[in-house]
Amino acid sequence: MFDLLHYLICNRDRVVSKDDLIDAVWAGRIVSDATLSSRINAARTALDDNGKEQRLIRTILRKGIRFVGDVRAEGGTDVQVATAPETGPGLPDRPSIAVLPFDNMSGDPEQDYFADGMVEDIITGLSRIKWLFVIARNSSFTYKGRAVDVTQVGRDLGVRYILEGSVRKAANRVRITGQLIDAADGSHLWAERYDRDLTDVFALQDEITLSVVSAIEPNLRRAEIERVRRKRPDNLDAYDLLLRAMPKIHTFMPEGAAEALPLLDRALALEPTYALAHGFAAWAHQSIFIRGGLDPAHRDASICHAHAAIEHGPGDALALALGGFSIGLLAHDRGLAIAAFEQALALSASCAFVYAFGGAPVAYGGDAARAIDWGERAIRLSPRDAMSCIPQGIIGFGNFLLGRHEKAVEAGRRAVQMNPGFSILHGWLAMPLAMLGRLDEAKAAGARLRALDPGFTIGRWSASVGIAPNIADAVIGALRLAGLPD
Repeated sequence: MFDLLHYLICNRDRVVSKDDLIDAVWAGRIVSDATLSSRINAARTALDDNGKEQRLIRTILRKGIRFVGDVRAEGGTDVQVATAPETGPGLPDRPSIAVLPFDNMSGDPEQDYFADGMVEDIITGLSRIKWLFVIARNSSFTYKGRAVDVTQVGRDLGVRYILEGSVRKAANRVRITGQLIDAADGSHLWAERYDRDLTDVFALQDEITLSVVSAIEPNLRRAEIERVRRKRPDNLDAYDLLLRAMPKIHTFMPEGAAEALPLLDRALALEPTYALAHGFAAWAHQSIFIRGGLDPAHRDASICHAHAAIEHGPGDALALALGGFSIGLLAHDRGLAIAAFEQALALSASCAFVYAFGGAPVAYGGDAARAIDWGERAIRLSPRDAMSCIPQGIIGFGNFLLGRHEKAVEAGRRAVQMNPGFSILHGWLAMPLAMLGRLDEAKAAGARLRALDPGFTIGRWSASVGIAPNIADAVIGALRLAGLPD
C-alpha cells in the first residue's frame, strides 16, 4: 500500500494506468484486478479518503487513477519515485516458500519447542517436493517472535509464498491454524484450522503439507504430487525428547551436545530404530570428539549412530545427511557418505542441511569444486541461517584448494564474522592468508584458533578429519606457515 501511494504522489502530474502500477509497484508480476482495487482502497483509507468522494485519489474512467491532493516536499527536495526494493536474492525459477515460526497460543512458554517442532516437520515435508524451493528452518526462524511484513520477508528470503500459523496444545488436543500468503502482494491464498487428538499429530502435519502444496499448484493432478510422509517414531515421547535435544545440539558446542545426549539416549531407549535420533546423536558425539578433546569413545559412538541413522532412515533426508556427515568426517568412508548425501538430496532437493554439512567431508576429501557448489547452494536455500558459517568456511577452504586465495580470504572472513567462536573457521582463514604472504594476519588467525582450542595440533586434527593425501601437503604446509604446531 505504501509503495503504491508513494508512486501515485511522485507521478501526481499525470494519470497512472493499471500497467504503470503493476510495473512500478509489483515489478511486473501478475496481479488481479481485485488485488489492485484492494490496495487502492487501502491507500484511500490511510488518507481518510474513499471511493465515493475521491478527494485525493481519483479514478479516471477507462484511463487509470491520479493523485489530486496538494503535496509539500520537505527539506527542499521533491519526492523520489519508489519501486519495490530488491533486498534479497531474487525469486528462483520454481515455486518457492518459507514457513515462518508458528505462534505458540498455549499460554505456556515451555510449549514453544512443540510449536517449533511442528513447523520443522512441515518444512521437511515440503522439502521432499522436488519441484518446490523451500527455505531452510534456520533462516525462517530468524523471524521468531517478531511482527513481520510478509512482503518484505518474501524479498529478504527470495520466495513467492509464506506459510504462517499458530499452535494451541492443551491436554491431549492440539489446534493448528495455517494460512498461505502470496508474498508479492500480501494476498491470502489459503487458510485452514485443524483440531485433532494429539496422537494424530503426524497425520495432521502431512495433511497441512498436502493442503499447502495443493494451494500453490492447484492445476497439478494429485498423482503428480509426491507424498511427503516420512517414517515417524511410534512413540510420541521419543519425538518429544528429540525436539528438546535439537536446540542444544544446534549450539555447535560440546557443552550443548553433552546436555542433549541424555535426552537422545532416552528417546532411543523408547524407539531403538528412530533414525533421526540416531542422526542427532551422531552429530552430538562428533561435536564432543572434534571440539572436546578427541576422545576415541566419542568418535566410535558417532560412527555407530551414523550407521544406524542410514540403516533405519532410508526415507529421511535429515537422518541420512547427519549419518553421512559423521561417516565422512570421522570414519573417512567418503564413498558411503556421498551415497548418503545423494540419497538425501533425491528425497529432499531443498534440504540446505545436506549441502551445508556435506560440504565438509567433501572438501576434506579434496573435491574442491563440489564443496564450493554445495556451500553456495546451502546459503541460497537458507540465506539467513545461523549455520551459514559452515558453508561460507567451506567455500573458502575450496577456493584455497584451487589456489584462489583472495576469494578464500573473503569467504573465510565472512565465516569468522558469522561465528567467531567456531575454532576451525580461523584455521580455514589462516591458510589462504599464509599463502598470500600475509603472515602476520595468518598467525593472528592461528592464535585465535589456539585460544578457542588449546589442544589443537595439525597432526591430530588432520588425522581425525581424514585430510585426503592429495591435499595434505598444501593444507599442512599452510597451517605451519600460520604458526600452528605439528
